[in-house]
Amino acid sequence: MKLLPLALGLSSVASVALADTTVQSCDRSVTFDDVPQAAISNDVNLTEMMLVLGLADHMVGYTGISGWKTLDEEMRAGVEQLPELSAKYPTKEVLIGADADFFFAGWNYGMKVGGEVTPETLAPFGIDVYELTESCIHISQKDKASMDDMYNDLLNLGTIFDVKDKADALVAGYKAELDAFTSELETGDPLRVFVYDSGEDTPFTAGLYAMPTALIEAAGGTNIMDDFEKSWGTVTWEAVVERNPEVVVIVNYGNVTAEEKRAFMMNNPAFADIDAVKNDRFVTLEYVEATPGPRNIKAIKKLASGFWSN
Repeated sequence: MKLLPLALGLSSVASVALADTTVQSCDRSVTFDDVPQAAISNDVNLTEMMLVLGLADHMVGYTGISGWKTLDEEMRAGVEQLPELSAKYPTKEVLIGADADFFFAGWNYGMKVGGEVTPETLAPFGIDVYELTESCIHISQKDKASMDDMYNDLLNLGTIFDVKDKADALVAGYKAELDAFTSELETGDPLRVFVYDSGEDTPFTAGLYAMPTALIEAAGGTNIMDDFEKSWGTVTWEAVVERNPEVVVIVNYGNVTAEEKRAFMMNNPAFADIDAVKNDRFVTLEYVEATPGPRNIKAIKKLASGFWSN
């Protein structure tokens, strides 16, 4: 990666040489000669990964948040000095116009297979791409979702931005916190859990390769759609009723609130015999908790509380 002299519009910004640093990004090996100085992240969870590593000074902006989500106080404070360059997915022109040298995104997290913004279309403009691990299933084979997906991204970002020690310490802390929590968690048989993201005619949910599958398992449950060999996708309500979840996890974002999603299920006669509906057992995760990022440990604790406190 060659740093463009116009990056950030500051001639005084000096590149930091790396010793041919190579990381694996989905099915690609990407080599960096310099630390990125004009990075852009897409979506709230990927942006938080950048912020938790202290990389705001290496960024020229972010994309893909306000078109769907709101920022909480903590998130607003982290990006207050950065512009949102696109409310939804950025165009190639937006990224080029910002003199970006790095784009942290994923498949269906800012990029679409066959779309105008991909690693291949950005390469001629000196923009390197690192892809969110969870999203790799859209273009290559991968194992089911696990916490290692999130850890892997933080560690790779640490390598790319030459903050490896910070990334190593952060991941070690997350692992220790999770191990301490789960070792003391008292559970019964794994609870049957359905993830309700959105949709009334047909539900959009998390499958085998989506982060909620890993979060639910860590909290003592099992995703009833863990044989759905996708990350996120649409299933049928008939399949949900047949598998009879004991808990419904609602992902809160967008124009339809979590309470409206809960009310839709509670008031629909078709769902009256679902255990989760009969017992009014719903747990809400914010979008930023349900997707790979620094809030995943908090999400597991929230799920466990909803699963086992009753």
